[in-house]
Amino acid sequence: MSRKTSMPNDSDDNVNRLKKTISNAEAAEAAMEFADGKELAAIKEKNARRQESIESLQSEIKEENKSRINGYI
Repeated sequence: MSRKTSMPNDSDDNVNRLKKTISNAEAAEAAMEFADGKELAAIKEKNARRQESIESLQSEIKEENKSRINGYI
């Protein structure tokens, strides 16, 4: 059985993930214009989850920046 080793949290990774998530949400918003029914509902649900991820990543990035300023990173 292999164990997954944890990788250090890279703040640049979080910034890139944030940018990608925002980009995906914007693309999905544009796609909503052409969707209906179940597809539209699925896009809306996924974008709601994306919004939660965006807020979480923004918070994490702020905390990392605070830690960096205080000399913890």
